[in-house]
Amino acid sequence: MTQQVKAIRIEANGGPEAMKLAMVDLPPPGTDEVTIRQKAVGLNFIDIYFRSGLYKQSLPHGLGCEASGIVEAVGANVRHLKVGDRVAYGQSPLGAYAEARNVPANFVVKLPSAISFEEGAAIMLKGLTAQYLLRQTYRLQGGETILFHAAAGGVGLIACQWAKALGVKVIGTTSSPEKAALAKANGAWEVIDYTRENVAERVLELTGGNKVPVVYDSVGKDTWLTSLDCLQPRGLMVSFGNASGPVDGVSLGILASKGSLYVTRPMLGDHVATQEKMAAAAGELFDMIIAKNIKVHIGQRFPLHEAGKAHAALAGRQTRGATILTLD
Repeated sequence: MTQQVKAIRIEANGGPEAMKLAMVDLPPPGTDEVTIRQKAVGLNFIDIYFRSGLYKQSLPHGLGCEASGIVEAVGANVRHLKVGDRVAYGQSPLGAYAEARNVPANFVVKLPSAISFEEGAAIMLKGLTAQYLLRQTYRLQGGETILFHAAAGGVGLIACQWAKALGVKVIGTTSSPEKAALAKANGAWEVIDYTRENVAERVLELTGGNKVPVVYDSVGKDTWLTSLDCLQPRGLMVSFGNASGPVDGVSLGILASKGSLYVTRPMLGDHVATQEKMAAAAGELFDMIIAKNIKVHIGQRFPLHEAGKAHAALAGRQTRGATILTLD
C-alpha cells in the first residue's frame, strides 16, 4: 500500500532555500528494492552539487544518497535482507532526505549492532570513500608519507585514522588552528594551515625533500597545481572532489613537466558496483570501527526540516567532521 512520508524536494536548482519539505508518495518496494524507515541521514558535499545544478539531474528531485534505518518491506528478489534488519547505505539514487524511502537492495548492507544509526548514517559514504581511496585507488601498504587535503572534513578525519592504523604518515591540510588540532587528534602526523603556510614548501620540508607518492584532493580548482607540486616523480594525483570548483582547462603536458605524474578522477560507484563489492568494502569499514581504529566524529546535527541550514553550514566551511540530518 502506498504511504505518504515527509521528504526534501527541489523544483529548481539554487541555494539552500531551493529545498522544500513536502509530503510525497511512497509505494511498496520494487522486486529488487527494500523500503527503509530511516533513523538518520548523512549530509555530503555532493548533495550541494546536485542542489546547485553543478551535477545535473532531471527536476524535480530529492537529495541525498546516504542514510541508516530499519527494513520495513522487502522486494520479491531480495535475499540478503529481511524485514526488521538494521541497515545503512552510502550510495543510492537521490532521495535520502526523507522519513522513509525505497532503495535498490544492492546498495544496502546490514549495520552491525555495535554501530549506532547515527554513526551508520555519518560513516557510509565518507567511510566507503576512504576505503576505496586508501585500499583500492592507491593501496597503501604502510610506511608511506601522504598528503590529504581537507583533513578535518568528514572523509579526511576517517582517512587520517585509517591511514594511521595502516602505519602511514598523513600530512593534512586545513584552514584554521582548530581544524589542524582536530586532524592531529584523529591521527594526522603533521598538519599544514594553508591560509598561513605554503603547502608545497612545507611538504618538501616535512619529507626531507622527497615529496609524497600520492595526494588525495577533494578541494579541486584551488589546490590542483599545489597538489602536483607535492608529488614525487611518477606520483599519483587522486582528485576526488570539487569543493572549490571543478578542475578544468588542464594541459596534459604539465604532468610531464612535473615528473611524469599520474592523475585519476575516481568515483565510489565504480568501486562498489555489485552487492558483493559493496559488502566487502563496508565490512572492512565496519571492522575498523568495531576495532576502534576509526571513531565516527559527528560534529553537527540538524532536523530534516532544517536541511537548508545544514547546507549553508557545510558550504560555508563551518562544519567539523560529519553532519547528519535527524528524524523523529
